[in-house]
Amino acid sequence: MWKSFINRISMDYLFRNPASEPEIAKVEEELKIQLHNDLSCLLRETNGVSDKNGCPLIWSTNQIIKENRKLRNQEDFEDLYMPLDCLLFFSDAGNGDLFGYSIHKGSIQKDDVYVWNHENDSRTWVAPSLEKFVEWWTNGMIKV
Repeated sequence: MWKSFINRISMDYLFRNPASEPEIAKVEEELKIQLHNDLSCLLRETNGVSDKNGCPLIWSTNQIIKENRKLRNQEDFEDLYMPLDCLLFFSDAGNGDLFGYSIHKGSIQKDDVYVWNHENDSRTWVAPSLEKFVEWWTNGMIKV
């Protein structure tokens, strides 16, 4: 479903092998969050999506863990930014800004996707779902 959806928008993306159940479970265990159903379904089809230049549209399970842990544990970020453990990041804009789901009371409760601006620490709504995020980011409707 996800690969055909993305290919209908653009044929410029490359897909990885599907994420295994242990890889998905590792994300949830290490980040102490149950993945949003759309994101886990996408990862079960392809463990990350990138363009032909290697720029990611959706991170792999390993990159989701790495980037979220780095942001949550970077000591000097405490003085610069509001807490970042209230977002689960799964993509980046290539300029330092990151896309993710909001975490409320320990879980992802809404389909909405937000962008975190690394320069001013703002968190802005960009799409009502992962599907719309993929569509709008790919066709340029989302600008950061």
